[in-house]
Amino acid sequence: MPSPYRAIFATPGTKGFTAAGLIGRMPLSMVGIGVLTMITELGGSYALAGGITATIALSAAAVGPQVSRLVDQHGQRRVLRPATLVAAASVTGLLVAAARGWPSWTLFVFAVVAGCVPSVGSMVRARWTALLRDTPQLHTAYSFESIVDELCFIVGPPLAATLSAGWFPEAGPVVAVVFLVTGVWWLTALTATEPKPHPRHEHSDLSSALRSPGLQVLVATFVATGAIFGSVDVATLAFAEEHGSKSLGGVFLAVWAFGSCLAGIVFGLLHFKGKAEPRWIVGISAMAVSMIPLLLAGNLPFLAVALFVSGLAIAPTMITTMALIEAHVPHAKLTEGMTWISTGLAVGIALGSSVTGWVVDAAGARTGYVVSLSAGVAAAAVAFAGYRRLTRPAQGEEPATDGDGDSTERQHGDRVA
Repeated sequence: MPSPYRAIFATPGTKGFTAAGLIGRMPLSMVGIGVLTMITELGGSYALAGGITATIALSAAAVGPQVSRLVDQHGQRRVLRPATLVAAASVTGLLVAAARGWPSWTLFVFAVVAGCVPSVGSMVRARWTALLRDTPQLHTAYSFESIVDELCFIVGPPLAATLSAGWFPEAGPVVAVVFLVTGVWWLTALTATEPKPHPRHEHSDLSSALRSPGLQVLVATFVATGAIFGSVDVATLAFAEEHGSKSLGGVFLAVWAFGSCLAGIVFGLLHFKGKAEPRWIVGISAMAVSMIPLLLAGNLPFLAVALFVSGLAIAPTMITTMALIEAHVPHAKLTEGMTWISTGLAVGIALGSSVTGWVVDAAGARTGYVVSLSAGVAAAAVAFAGYRRLTRPAQGEEPATDGDGDSTERQHGDRVA
């Protein structure tokens, strides 16, 4: 491991919560693909499968920030364990309903309840922030977490797809639930690094972190970004099936994540000067442009190369986004702020996967990438439209850092309200 990454683990307890976070985050990449594969293996359509995964994502978008808000107020252990049990029970109910051929509406009921699954990545990033705030190492820590995210997406999709397609249809989601419960229980047992909660009586501002204009821009942009992710997932699985190798769909999504992982490793070794906002705009634009080659893919090898190149823009953009969140969200609402980004992604994934499922059924897999390109263009448009709001922190926010150790006031100068 390069020395900047090794340095962040000199702090006691970091290795433990990182390992727990890796396990607890695996369902993020496994549930969607696992449910898609399960439903289609059981004879359902891509439209039905996309609708169910979209419902899970939309439910997570609605419930996730509220769970994280409770975490900010009461602590991770007290909130995450009961939330995880509810999510695990609901996914189990979904699997039973699908296996026994219950009416489709029962699948959607269980999918709604499954949305209370906690944002484990936000919990781990909050621990890093509490330990490394105002230090240059925080940029490296955020970079490492993006690498972990991509590792999950390298391993998770092919694992879920292979289990469900090659063992039994429900196998992928079952293993995802086991990972979730194990990871959350381990993470919440590590109380030494748990961020200090901020009960309501300690601060008068009870409003949501989403009141920050900068966070609003980030979340709106990531709704469109999530639509990229959701549409690419569905279109890639369908493309692989059309070319006679459905199980390779998960492998191709892993290639996409591998490109992002490599880019994240390199990005974490760099230390940038100046404002983070221009780098963020470049990243969003690069993601949009990288969708074009997917439309040109006529065979599986070409698609693999196109996905790898497309992945190169993902991790650097996510890393920069996390730095901007810390610059726009008060410390007492940091976990909620990070979860709102996950919420934006979840809404986008829901829209992207649902729309792409209908497009694939109607016009074929490659046409599904039209949705991906459209979502990329929308993300870039929202980012440019909201750029001025993003460069101005919300009034009343606490001074924070930009993730490289520079204070927000120094970074934004006379733009601070």
